[in-house]
Amino acid sequence: MSFRYDFVPTPFGDALAVFSDAGIVSFDLSEADDPSVPWLLENVSRRLRAVPEDAPGSGDELAHLMDAYFEGEPIRFDEHVRFDWRLVDGFTRAALQTVCTVPWAETMSYGEVAVLAGHPGAARAVGTACRLTPFSVIVPVHRVIRADGSMGHYGAHPERKRYLLDLERDAAADR
Repeated sequence: MSFRYDFVPTPFGDALAVFSDAGIVSFDLSEADDPSVPWLLENVSRRLRAVPEDAPGSGDELAHLMDAYFEGEPIRFDEHVRFDWRLVDGFTRAALQTVCTVPWAETMSYGEVAVLAGHPGAARAVGTACRLTPFSVIVPVHRVIRADGSMGHYGAHPERKRYLLDLERDAAADR
């Protein structure tokens, strides 16, 4: 199996997109001002036990989808991009695949996701799955909220979650 990577622009900065022959393996938003630094690949390389090759242009299709998404189109990434789930398994995978079904501009609680993923009572595990997702933005974990209706966190960037929820809400209102 070969792995390759490219950078995809987002309003939050460039995201590292790693692909295998089977599909996208990881879509990770950088915390750095310069996403091209080699250490960005360390975590995914360690988890893959392989170093992806630099492949400029391999993320072009995803970049077009991201542009459309951030322009307010109700893109459901799992309908356009093949996912290679090799970095997640078990309940984490079930939870993230369930999150993919949360409709555009709608939200679901962690507990509701747990029920749909087949593990009622595993709301905290859903939160962990959302926090550790290798697919930032393209698996819409930002649509998963607390049972009381409050937003909750989005890693270390709750402002990104607010931005994404507002983007979808505003675009849906304009339709």
